[in-house]
Amino acid sequence: MDGVAVDISVVLPCFNEEENIEPLLQELESVLGRTGKSFEIIYVDDCSTDHSLERLRTARASRPFLRIIKHKRNLGESAAILSGYEAARGEIVFSMDADLQNDPADIPQFLAALENADAVCGVRSKRQDSWTKRMSSRIANKVRGLLLDDDIHDAGCTYRAIRREALVQLIAFRGLHRFIPTLLKYHGFRVIEIPVNHRPRTRGYSKYGIGNRLWVGILDIIGIMWYRKRHFPPHRAEEIPAENM
Repeated sequence: MDGVAVDISVVLPCFNEEENIEPLLQELESVLGRTGKSFEIIYVDDCSTDHSLERLRTARASRPFLRIIKHKRNLGESAAILSGYEAARGEIVFSMDADLQNDPADIPQFLAALENADAVCGVRSKRQDSWTKRMSSRIANKVRGLLLDDDIHDAGCTYRAIRREALVQLIAFRGLHRFIPTLLKYHGFRVIEIPVNHRPRTRGYSKYGIGNRLWVGILDIIGIMWYRKRHFPPHRAEEIPAENM
């Protein structure tokens, strides 16, 4: 995380979102500008096959706060979020979807809630998705809650604000983004949830369905159950000052 430090980083994993880039940037620039804090916006292009990368390069010409990271090959949403976290220079690091369904207007309430937490996670109380997606997510959250005992109510919502110091010891694997709040809790960080606005998708298309989430999700839960019992906590040691030796 080298470079000039800023107050806020916003990480946006991007795969084929060419129509959403400019509208989202306009909303983010407006909301973040009103916070009075310095900021950067980091798009992580996961080898889009549309014109997303070209749109981003055009947008960057007039926006010095915009940074673009490109994966060498398509690795999925979790890898894109992690790449953004690794590049982020903000003391507070947001992640959100690049499809305009997350509402930038919620950023101030994230910042307010973060005063008493290490991480704040969004809960889509009124999801604007298909019945199938809503039901599959509801069942998945119930099952994972029982097995992982993490008290996370909307693991699929990637709209989050996390203090930079909490972004340590995250294990890199496909599907990580659904377990980041769980891992932070296991690591001893304070995680809270807040309701967020969820907007219908008006451009582009969803990349997720039951077929590419169900079985791999079960395997991921088993892996996290193992990790809960076997991991070492971060910040597990401290140096003894010379005068006390």
